[in-house]
Amino acid sequence: MIKITQDNKILFLQALFISSLMLANIVGAKVYNLGSLTISVTIWLMPITFLITDILEEVKGKKIVNSLIWTTAIILFLSFLFIQWTVWLNPAERYTNNEAFVTIFQNSARFFLASIVAFLISQMHDVWSFNFWKEKTKGRFLWLRNNLSTAVSQFIDTSIFIFLAFYQIAPKFDFAFMWHLILPYYALKLILAVIDTPFVYLGVRWLKK
Repeated sequence: MIKITQDNKILFLQALFISSLMLANIVGAKVYNLGSLTISVTIWLMPITFLITDILEEVKGKKIVNSLIWTTAIILFLSFLFIQWTVWLNPAERYTNNEAFVTIFQNSARFFLASIVAFLISQMHDVWSFNFWKEKTKGRFLWLRNNLSTAVSQFIDTSIFIFLAFYQIAPKFDFAFMWHLILPYYALKLILAVIDTPFVYLGVRWLKK
């Protein structure tokens, strides 16, 4: 029987974290209707990243999380460069889908870079905020620091991404219109952040076990 160590669990969480961010940047241009909202499919991936950092920081401390964030940011940027290189390459004659390929990945370049910047700033804030509230509460009230840190960090992530990705992309995308995009999107993220609270406790217990 294979013994699953804490190191194995940490590697799994780190892989899930990086995979979630990679998927978010690859499929993020896809939007669909959820009731009256038009949202990106990334809405279901981003809460996972904040959940993982809170679990890791609670058990192993902020140093390992900061290392994961910077490593992921570098991986995302290198992925961006590689994708742009593939867009630039001339296709083989038998490859007939190059126009669609270029349309998808070239048009999403701005979104990709906006996502990296928003991710880096919001995640660094999340680590700082989680640690701040952990010290203030003397290690108690995990639910409180999880929700306080995630609520503000998700707002930072949403605001920065939407402004960098969409501001002035068309005439109607002015400063005021940005908030029409940010507020309902953030409200949904906030609901998901509250829902994931039990999973933080389960994740911490699982990682410590």
